Amino acid sequence: MKKKIVVIGAGPAGLTAAHELQNKGDYDIVILEATNKIGGISQTAKHKGNRMDIGGHRFFTKSDRVMKWWLDKFPIQGKPAYDDIKLNRDIPLSKAEDAPDPAVDDRVMLYRNRISRIYFMKTFFNYPITLNMDTIKKLGIVKMMKIGFSYFWIKLFPKKEISLEEFFINRFGKELYLTFFKNYTEKVWGIPCSEIEPSWGSQRIKGLSITKLISHFFRQKFTTRKNIEQKDTETSLIEQFLYPKHGPGSLWEAVAEDIENEGAKIIMESQVTGLSLENGDIKKIRYKKSDGSESEIEADIVVSSMPVRDLIDSLGSVVPEDVKKVSDGILYRDFMTCGILLKKLKIKNESGINTINNLVPDNWIYIQEPEVKIGRLQIFNNWSPYMPEDINNVWIGTEYFCEEGDELWSKSDNDFAEFAISECKKINVIAPEDVIDHCVIRVKKAYPAYFGTYKSFHVIREYLDTIKNLYPVGRNGMHRYNNQDHSMLTSMNAADLISIGSYDKTSLWEVNAEEDYHESK
Repeated sequence: MKKKIVVIGAGPAGLTAAHELQNKGDYDIVILEATNKIGGISQTAKHKGNRMDIGGHRFFTKSDRVMKWWLDKFPIQGKPAYDDIKLNRDIPLSKAEDAPDPAVDDRVMLYRNRISRIYFMKTFFNYPITLNMDTIKKLGIVKMMKIGFSYFWIKLFPKKEISLEEFFINRFGKELYLTFFKNYTEKVWGIPCSEIEPSWGSQRIKGLSITKLISHFFRQKFTTRKNIEQKDTETSLIEQFLYPKHGPGSLWEAVAEDIENEGAKIIMESQVTGLSLENGDIKKIRYKKSDGSESEIEADIVVSSMPVRDLIDSLGSVVPEDVKKVSDGILYRDFMTCGILLKKLKIKNESGINTINNLVPDNWIYIQEPEVKIGRLQIFNNWSPYMPEDINNVWIGTEYFCEEGDELWSKSDNDFAEFAISECKKINVIAPEDVIDHCVIRVKKAYPAYFGTYKSFHVIREYLDTIKNLYPVGRNGMHRYNNQDHSMLTSMNAADLISIGSYDKTSLWEVNAEEDYHESK
């Protein structure tokens, strides 16, 4: 008989696992998705023909396996996109005879230049920070001297890294940390950097430092990159990436369609409520539908990308007390974004970069201004010209980090949209009279937190490893701030293990924990 595999979650991790398993054996695969959306936080939300990327997803990886996987689904463009033509861009088009044309094909990767900046003191600074004359002029010579002296001081007398604060200071010096890292990071997490585990920095920015910024700056001056391969570049410093024509969710919607055509079953709006253990294995899974009805499904193998805290709760009273205590203290940050459709931006393009309608060129902008709560602003026109319904309008996303039930989360959609618009007005980004339309998107448990009881997370991991037929994958499934490609790699490893009948989950936990993966090949 076919082995029955139940995959919990239809985000990148869950869908990758199902797809890989279909290629490795003859399995009966069922995917349970709690929401009515495919793609998890990598979904593409839609509003009246306008598409929103929830969080901003650059398709870039140092894993050859992941890159091939993406391009097998969505090949690189063989002809220029709309904005490539309008701006006469010189981009490396695919030479394949069947390479897709973005004008007519939807399953296509666009070649994009990465531009993101910091908005601080009502002006733009390059991100990552570029130590050039423009930065010196904007910050002032006194401030730059303080940055230099504090960096050299910390190189002589580094701090013991007991929190994220020391992690940042050791790499950038105290002055640069206070200027560009502290406020934004605390917007994201809602608590001081001194209360966050340094391991978050280790996973997200690893080798980045002032020294790397300087070397990258000079390398930019003397090289012209025309290839998406950037394995020798710090991930935070990449200059080009691939992007699906209609955003990341379009790829995952295509994957979902493909695996269903191959026989997998996806059950939407199915919230897992119970997992029944028997002799060290999960045998049955209970789930609740949106109409309140409950169902049960048997499983030989379970691949879980559901939040760890919810997974432990679903196991019920069999969970040891110490494990339950750590699980109850696991925390998350939730996410809200307001999509705002505009006639134009108030903020001017003074970058010297040619854009359609002279729009500022950024994919996203980090909002460092302390008087507003907005953390980041996406400009969807610059991700892909096919994201807004009308390229002559400006389609932006204002991103907020919050907690379910707090003041922001509890606002009605209209009240939240008015708040977001007022904040953008306050920092001179938009004029309210230019607003055409808006919508609000909420995402629960978007960011697994590196505080609360996270320091004791090993207790949970050790317990989950005792459940032989359970394979945790993905960002929430492992409570690790993984990028999309990391989440996919955990699922690829899980599929490899399942196909050979291995219960050793070590390789899953090593993804994005290996010192050389994230920032070097």
